[in-house]
Amino acid sequence: MILTGLLIGALLGIVMQRGRFCVTGMLRDIFLLKSWRTFTALMIVIAVHAVGIAALTGAGIISPEYPTFAPAAVVIGGLLFGMGIILAGGCASGTWYRAAEGLVGSWIALAMYALSSAAMKKGALGGLNTGMKKWDTGLTTIPAALGLSPWLFVVVLVAITLVMVRHFLRRERQAAKPATLGGRSAWKRPLHFYVAAVLVGLLGVIAWPLSAATGRNDGLGITSPSSNLVKFIVTGDGATIDWGVLLVLGLFVGSFVAAKATGEFRVRVPDAATAVRSAIGGVMMGVGASWAGGCTVGNGMVQTSLFSVQGWVALVFIALGVGLGAKLWLKPSRTRPATEGTYSTDQSLGGTAGSADIENTPAPGAGETSPFGGFAAAPGALAVKAPEASAKVRDLGEGYYALDSLGAVCPFPLIEAKDVMTTLASGDHLVIDFDCTQATEAIPHWAAEDGHEVTDFHERGEASWQITLRKA
Repeated sequence: MILTGLLIGALLGIVMQRGRFCVTGMLRDIFLLKSWRTFTALMIVIAVHAVGIAALTGAGIISPEYPTFAPAAVVIGGLLFGMGIILAGGCASGTWYRAAEGLVGSWIALAMYALSSAAMKKGALGGLNTGMKKWDTGLTTIPAALGLSPWLFVVVLVAITLVMVRHFLRRERQAAKPATLGGRSAWKRPLHFYVAAVLVGLLGVIAWPLSAATGRNDGLGITSPSSNLVKFIVTGDGATIDWGVLLVLGLFVGSFVAAKATGEFRVRVPDAATAVRSAIGGVMMGVGASWAGGCTVGNGMVQTSLFSVQGWVALVFIALGVGLGAKLWLKPSRTRPATEGTYSTDQSLGGTAGSADIENTPAPGAGETSPFGGFAAAPGALAVKAPEASAKVRDLGEGYYALDSLGAVCPFPLIEAKDVMTTLASGDHLVIDFDCTQATEAIPHWAAEDGHEVTDFHERGEASWQITLRKA
C-alpha cells in the first residue's frame, strides 16, 4: 500500500506542473496584481477537500486528528514561511516541481527547506520549536469551538467558492483571450488553473484513505515528508520512509516526466545572488513551516479543509508574509550601465537561439552585491542604453525593443516587462526572451488585460520562449 504514495505523488506532480500550480503565485497576485483570480484556485482545492474529507469522516472511513492552536508559533511561523517562499521563488510543493523542471535555485531552496525542517522537528533546533509552541490554547476546529456541524462550514465554503469561480470565469469569457504558444499539440498545452485545482483537490481526498491504510493518519503533506527524507539520507533509518516520503518523491518524478515530455525541462543555474536568496528562503520555509504546523499544503489546503483554527490562521499570516516579502523584494531591477565581458542570448541557451536574437547581455548578477538588493540582480536583464526607452532594453530599430529575461525566476519576467512597457510609446514592440515556465501564462494574461497585442509567441528551444508585444 505504501507505493500508492508514489502514484498519488506522481499524478500530483503532473497536475501541478501542467497547471503551473503554486500557492505562492496565488497569494502574490493579490498584492502585485490586485487580483483574486488565481487565489480562487486555492479556494477550489480547499472546497473539494472539505466536501471529500467531511464525507469520508462521516462514513467512518478516516478519523482525522486535529492539531491544537499555538498562537505565537502559528502567527510567527506563518509570516516567516510566507516571506521565505518569496525569497525561494515558490512554496513547498512549488519548489519540488520547479526543481523537477531543472531550476537549480529550487534545488538549493529545497535542500535548505528539508534540512531546516528536520533540524526543527527532531534535530538541533528542536528546543526552539517546542519552546515556541508552549503557549497552546487547546483550540482545535472552528466548528467544535462554536458547537456547530462541520457540514455548515462546508456548505458556506462551497457557496463562496462557486460565486468566486462564476465571477472570474465570466470575466474570462468577456475579456480578450490571452495568446497561446503557436504550433503546440493540444496535450502539451497547460491545464486551466481551475481544472488543475479540482484535480489537486480530488487527489488530496483520495490521499487520505490510502495514507491511513499504511498507518499514516494524514493526507497531502510536504514538510514532514521532506524532513523524513533527510533523516533517512543521514541516518539510513528505513522507518522514516513512509507514505508521505513516497508522495514527495512521486511529486518530483511526475513533474519531471511532465516537464520533459512537453519540452519544459532544462537545467538552469542561478547567479550567486539568486542562489543565496534561495538558500535563505529555504531555511525560512523550513523553520516557519515547523512552527506553523505545516506549509501551504499541510495548512493551506488540508487543515483549512478540516476547518482547524491553526489552518486558517496560518493561511492568513502566510498571505501577509507573502505580501510583506513582495513589497520588500519584488521590484524591477535598477538601471545599470553596459559592462564588458557580456555573453549573447545564443550562448546562454547553448547555441539554440537564432542569429537574430538579442546579444550583449550582461553576465548574470553583474553590478549586484547584496542578495536582498530589491532583487535588483534579476538575471539577464539587459542594460544597453536605448535612446527612447528604458535603459534595460536594446533598441532593435523601427520601434522594436528587446528585453532579455533569460535566467530570471518568476515573477521577474513579468515585473520587468511591465516596468519597461511604461517607457515605450504606443505602437512600439517589446520582444521578451524568458525561460520561466510560469511566465508562459502570466505574460499573455497581463498583455490581454492591459490591451497589448501579442504579435508573436513561440518556443526557442528546451524551456525557452520568446513573446513580442505591441503596446496599446
